[in-house]
Amino acid sequence: MRWRSAAAILACAACGCAGGPARPVAGFVDASDATPGLVIDMRYASSDNFVGRPINGYGAPRCLLTPLAAEALAGAQARLAPFGLGLKAFDCYRPQRAVDEFVAWANDPSDTSGKDDYYPGVDKSALFDEGYIAARSGHSRGSTVDIALVDLETGAPLDMGGDWDFFDPVSWPSATGIPASARAHRLLLRAVMIEAGFRPYEKEWWHFTLENEPFPDTYFDIPLGPR
Repeated sequence: MRWRSAAAILACAACGCAGGPARPVAGFVDASDATPGLVIDMRYASSDNFVGRPINGYGAPRCLLTPLAAEALAGAQARLAPFGLGLKAFDCYRPQRAVDEFVAWANDPSDTSGKDDYYPGVDKSALFDEGYIAARSGHSRGSTVDIALVDLETGAPLDMGGDWDFFDPVSWPSATGIPASARAHRLLLRAVMIEAGFRPYEKEWWHFTLENEPFPDTYFDIPLGPR
């Protein structure tokens, strides 16, 4: 497959090898092409996120994935389509430099501008211990997505019982203090994504990683760019 032929290029870039100017990630695919009807809401390319500014490495609001992950995501979308439902992607491939920016932000106790909206019940110093911020992210391996359910025809979001990137136990898939309809939506999303080949994360209802990801030990750092 195409991603195998690009593996050496990707690994070199991930390790910071010298070369020309940064280009879109070779060997990854745009999930919008693989998944018709996928709604893209890449908030790290804007100021609508917990840091409050566009994040380093997000030069374009694109959902890039390894071909295997994109194929699996398309399978999840196909399973939802008969019910008039589809998927919205908040984040896909994430350059390591973006993760580094999150770590620097988390280590800055003076910046709490997003606390009320994103982590009202958690002290910022505890975000690492609570599993909301980490020095390495599965997103940087190219086979992890942050995803939600939408109405397939209108793109309107379904009630998932809480916002994406809300650092709180209410975001756990097992949370019970949310409406029954929202719990049902979370269970449906989880079941469909597992059936498509993804594994969930127990502290974020939106986070799924491909079970047989092709680069389980590689964290890429090529910035997202336009087509």
